[in-house]
Amino acid sequence: MNPKPLAGIKVLEFTHTIMGPCAGLVLADLGADVVKVEPAPAGDHTRRLPGFAAGFFATFNRNKRSLALDLKRPDGRAAAHRLVAQADVVLENYGPGTMERLGCGWEDLRKVNPRLVYLALKGFLAGPYEHRPALDEVVQFQSGLAYMTGPPGRPLRAGASIVDILGAVFGVIAVQAALRERDRTGEGQRVCSSLFESAVFLMGSHMAGLAATGEPPPPMPARRGAWGIYDVFDTAGAKGESNQLFIGVTSDQQWVRFTQTFGLEALAADARVATNALRAGARSWLIPALQEVFLQYDQDEVARRCEAAGISWAPVGKPADLFDDPHLAANGGLLQTAISALGGGAMFGLPALPVEFGEGRNRAGLVRQPPRMGEHNAEVLAEVGFEVREIARLAEAGVIVGG
Repeated sequence: MNPKPLAGIKVLEFTHTIMGPCAGLVLADLGADVVKVEPAPAGDHTRRLPGFAAGFFATFNRNKRSLALDLKRPDGRAAAHRLVAQADVVLENYGPGTMERLGCGWEDLRKVNPRLVYLALKGFLAGPYEHRPALDEVVQFQSGLAYMTGPPGRPLRAGASIVDILGAVFGVIAVQAALRERDRTGEGQRVCSSLFESAVFLMGSHMAGLAATGEPPPPMPARRGAWGIYDVFDTAGAKGESNQLFIGVTSDQQWVRFTQTFGLEALAADARVATNALRAGARSWLIPALQEVFLQYDQDEVARRCEAAGISWAPVGKPADLFDDPHLAANGGLLQTAISALGGGAMFGLPALPVEFGEGRNRAGLVRQPPRMGEHNAEVLAEVGFEVREIARLAEAGVIVGG
């Protein structure tokens, strides 16, 4: 079963890069009909990004249709307005003022469709910064996230675009809330989520810790741990990532099982490490002592004993490992996706939404591969009443491109 709880919701997506496309992806995976409106004639610039960004388009644009439309031309704006008249949701993440200049801002579109829910995905919510452009990495530094991630004196962005994705998910939450309110009132509204405030939300526990203790939180690599054993350890074999495991012993019950499983009778009887708080204070000698224990066993044996003890453990994984992960393969966690940013190409398993539905624990699946630019021009326009000759005229004039 492919759950589609949002079936029947029509979405127009005017977005690029990650934050906007990710919001559209979530809605599309959950069954909404998402039409990606790409700027003609070039299309979404994300299709042409190099380096680490080369996978952005394939990752965040499955289950969508593509309409390549020139909104800078009157006929393009008119076509967009006809689409909006029958839409439930508009998503946009262009720079401040861009959609307004194109005649497709909230004030323009609410006149076309008073029931419309309009999600603006921006750098900042209302306030002194709202007109600034922003990027995931920019707000990681501005919010303190980069400071908390790197070692002291070396602020470091997180290893994934977590703020873009979090901002997208918060935006989807706002859309769903606005749709629910529309059920009650019959009226749509503009909602907004942002990068900066999403990053600040991640800092909430650090802010609260500072308020509670009066002590500024140090960066995570230098933190005073809440748990005595919460570290990466080497195991037997050549030193390096391939032989490392992260191990976390986070309760006194786990400590008992851990010492039993590894035969650590002396530590089990040592009053200096009888509680988690004592173990946290004894890390200077306890962690090196445990490191010597783990070096007696290869990685598989340490993992087996941790599993038997019921404590948390994990290898130091890399992105390449996920393609063959047995857990992901067993439960629909990877969707075979055409990887070319232009559409098509070789197929690889990319992550499904991390949610499941019902007693069958069903995962949202892949219905459409990431589209080629303008691949669905004719069918999308026909659905809102464009006749064949009108579509042909728009194509000949270059108002729509591709298909």
